[in-house]
Amino acid sequence: MPLEPVSHSTVRTPVLEIAYLDSSPPDGTPVILLHGWPSDVHDYDEVAPPLAAAGFRVLVPWLRGFGPTRFLDAATPRSGQQAALGADVRDFMDALSIPRAILAGYDWGGRAACVVAALWPERVVGLVSITGYAIQDIAAAAANPGSAEQDFRYWYQWYFHTERGRAGLTANRAELVRLMWRLWSPNWAFDDATFARTAASFDHADFVSVTIQSYRHRYGNAPGDPAYDDLEARLAAQPEIAVPSIVLHGEADGVTAPAGFIPRDRLFTGRFERRLIPRAGHFLSRENPGELVAAVQRLAAEQRS
Repeated sequence: MPLEPVSHSTVRTPVLEIAYLDSSPPDGTPVILLHGWPSDVHDYDEVAPPLAAAGFRVLVPWLRGFGPTRFLDAATPRSGQQAALGADVRDFMDALSIPRAILAGYDWGGRAACVVAALWPERVVGLVSITGYAIQDIAAAAANPGSAEQDFRYWYQWYFHTERGRAGLTANRAELVRLMWRLWSPNWAFDDATFARTAASFDHADFVSVTIQSYRHRYGNAPGDPAYDDLEARLAAQPEIAVPSIVLHGEADGVTAPAGFIPRDRLFTGRFERRLIPRAGHFLSRENPGELVAAVQRLAAEQRS
């Protein structure tokens, strides 16, 4: 049976035409839900409806290099670096005239949310970051290996540093992503239809280029887009996040073990809470959507009180 197409809206920023899902009411507190790699807006299929029913305006954009989101100019570098992802969220808010929002995300989306919260805190009501402080310390990453266990978990990143990895992602992206889903969320029994709904977003013409640049740039092995040099310099200082923040971390996350992120909790300097979610893996919003819904609602309630 063919899959139903996803109905979406689009908005133009200086760099992108961003496709997004928008759940009314339009006058509700904005919540922007940001997907990770390798996934898409379907990360929030069971998160957006209860938040919208509770009165939030829920916006779920496709990140650069995914789904219907498109670059406006063929000459724009196909960068997936952290400063670009954060600037995209800020520009998305500007284009929709959203002064402040609750941001939530994981992986690439969590990194983008952390960047906005750190650099433009006046735009953020509260932050839900799945795994934790996700702003990259590129200088340290390039010079200092992680633990043997963590570097093993990052095998795909080393693969993408090679031209064989670029070719493998180009030719076998669905097979690779399905493998990562299984490894990263070992307790999540997703079906073929669930995978197919999201896999369509990887057919984007720039998916491979944005992916490869992202994983090479974070270790200093690919140049960034010069348009973001100033932002990357600010991020290199590992800025604190002072907005109210809740971290959710799946105890079965196959990419990032909780112990590796806890030391970075010191960079959250405002109201902060960390919750370890039993059995959940990397794709926590799909595996335990209620935890994310509850976290957003707690941040909103605190803001109102």
